[in-house]
Order: sequence, then structure tokens, then C-alpha cells
Amino acid sequence: MEEQHLAVFKGKTIRRTLHHNEWWFSISDVVEVLTGSTDVKQYIKRMRSRDPELHKNWGTICTPLEMKAADGKKRAVNAANTEGIFRIIQSISSPKAEPFKRWLAKVGYERVQEIEDPELATKRTRALYQAKGYPDSWIEKRMRGIAVRDELTEEWKKRGIKESQEFSILTAEISKAAFGMTPSEYKKHKQLKRENLRDHMTDLELIFSMLGEASTTAITRDRDSQGFHENKNSAKEGGQVAGRARKDLEQRLKQKVITSENFLLHKPKEKLLQKTPKKVAHEEDKSRG
Repeated sequence: MEEQHLAVFKGKTIRRTLHHNEWWFSISDVVEVLTGSTDVKQYIKRMRSRDPELHKNWGTICTPLEMKAADGKKRAVNAANTEGIFRIIQSISSPKAEPFKRWLAKVGYERVQEIEDPELATKRTRALYQAKGYPDSWIEKRMRGIAVRDELTEEWKKRGIKESQEFSILTAEISKAAFGMTPSEYKKHKQLKRENLRDHMTDLELIFSMLGEASTTAITRDRDSQGFHENKNSAKEGGQVAGRARKDLEQRLKQKVITSENFLLHKPKEKLLQKTPKKVAHEEDKSRG
């Protein structure tokens, strides 16, 4: 499974993925950011017709790589590495071209630094959340959740899980058992589209996500689960550990842990993720009338 991230340029997200240990960016996302076009597919078609050399070398510049679409599902997307994106930018007339080139060069350089010192990636992720207005207490849980998730995926890789679809199915099993919803259903519940679900979870939601994945890792190791089907059973049982704990807490609190709240980036001062479940439940009841 290839590592995937959303990069941010002037408030706009650009999908990227690690391929052969370097960043590859979604060409359509880059074109949309630079041009503001409402029909990116047609813009790229016209761009290639205006630039015969670009059209001729298109097959070597771009490579179809799996990235998440707006509906949360992974699809093959035409992507290019830093060198390829620089070539594409030459065919785009935009005042954003030069600052984008500098941003792109910086992103590439940061990747080289992160390979040499992996701790830098963690520091940059933490700084990005701080810049977006997330509270430090939430960031600590989010960073710990990333580490727990990485440990689980590494364990799956050792046990024969290779395809991205298999990773998605196993993750969905944990989520269904822990929260009663798959990640895609959870995103709909929070009214999210391309956003990362966990970036919009409350403290308790993050904690139960971690519990489900940490439990799955422990069960997987204890049973020495091998292959997709055995790991699927372990994932379900790991999620059930978190699900039982969540239900027990909800019974004691007399309120739901799962909320429809999300962290709205254009309203960082509200600090939605700092709300207690009780306050969230009260506000949801109030909004329903």
C-alpha cells in the first residue's frame, strides 16, 4: 500500500502519493489550483492540443496511481512527479505558477529531509495541525493515533495484506465493529467529502479509533493471523473491543460518543473538537428543535 497525503497550497488541497519513494501529485488537482477551471478535464485536453511536445510525451510524464476521489473511494488518477509537474506548468499561464514552483520545490526537498530524518515528518504534521487551529490536546491524540495506525498497517503487510482494497476492507471491519459505521458512512454522518475523517473526530472518537486498531494489532499478533480472511476476523474482533467500551461509556454518560460534528477549517475559533459529548448532544437536540 502506498502512503497517501493531501498537500495544501494557498488553502487548496492537492492529492499526492508516495511512489518509488518520491511524491507524485494529482495532475487534475494541480491544474485546478493553478487555473481555477470548472472543467479540468477539458482544460487539460486543450492544453495538450496547444502544446504538441507535451502531448507527445504525456505517456512518460504521467502515471495512473490510486488516490482517493471525492466520494472516498480510491481510483486511478493521472499523476506526475515533481519534474513532470514542472513541465506541465510550462503550458499553463497563471500568476500562481511561480509561487507554485517554489512550493513544489520545497515539498520535494522536505521529502528528502524526511527520508534522512523521519522525525521531521512528525514535526511538520504537528505544525500543520497547529496552523489549522487544532488544540494541542487534540493534536497529541491525533499523532498517537497515526502511530497506532502505522503499527497496524505494518503488521498487516507482514501477514500478506498487499492490495489497497484489502487494507480498506479491514479498516472498514474495525470501524463497523467500533462505531457501527464504515468510514464512508461515518464521513457522510459528519457531512464530509474529500476531508480526512480522523481530522474531524472529537477526542473520544479518536480514542476509540485507537483502541480498535491497537486491539486489532494485539489480537493479530496473538493469533498469528495470516492472509486476508484471518486478518479480517481479527480486525472485526479488535473493533468489537472498542465497540463494547464505547457502548459502556455511552450507557454511563447517557449520551452518544459518535457525533456529527466536524472541524470546520473556516471556523477554527469555534474549536469544535474541544466540545464535550454532553455539549454536542445538547446542541444536536437543540438544532432538531
